[in-house]
Amino acid sequence: MNPSILWKGIMNVGACSMSRFQFPIRHFTKPLISCNMSLLSVPNSSASSISTTIDSTKPKQNEPWLIVGLGNPGKKFNGTRHNVGFEMVDAIAEAEGISMSSVSFKALFGKGYIGDVPVILAKPQTFMNLSGESVGAIVSYYKIPLKQVLVIFDDLDLPFAKLRLLPKGGHGGHNGMKSVINHLKGNSGFPRLRIGKFMSFL
Repeated sequence: MNPSILWKGIMNVGACSMSRFQFPIRHFTKPLISCNMSLLSVPNSSASSISTTIDSTKPKQNEPWLIVGLGNPGKKFNGTRHNVGFEMVDAIAEAEGISMSSVSFKALFGKGYIGDVPVILAKPQTFMNLSGESVGAIVSYYKIPLKQVLVIFDDLDLPFAKLRLLPKGGHGGHNGMKSVINHLKGNSGFPRLRIGKFMSFL
């Protein structure tokens, strides 16, 4: 299993899907994509790499990655900046041909592959502040190592549509992330993709 394929696939989808968000990105001149792939694609390269965030054991071939997009369910929240996590998961599902029609673990749910990497996609339907109820249940049921749990969410402090991929971190005041961390027994050592929503006009 090659995790670098996963990261490249997600970031490529992310770059392409920015144009689908219902915001005026044409008004921006600064680069919209920013991530540190070196932390995430080179196993056991340093103490900060994903592969050593939780433990030093290598993942088994059949262990899937869980990719979770945070947001709020319901038509009235569609297209809002708080729902960019949902939109990114939808973009990944469309790009990889993964059906999101199932409902499991209080989430819209789908299974498939990115390259040769098995993935589970999830969009918690609990509303943002209770996202951890869904994420915690999926992680527990499938026994997914936390280093293979990627959470995608909006970040008020990042410039609009800028992507930042990190191997671990705190909740940064984000209520959805607070809930996820709480339901993972306080462990914040899992990767996350933050998508900027701060409107920095010229």
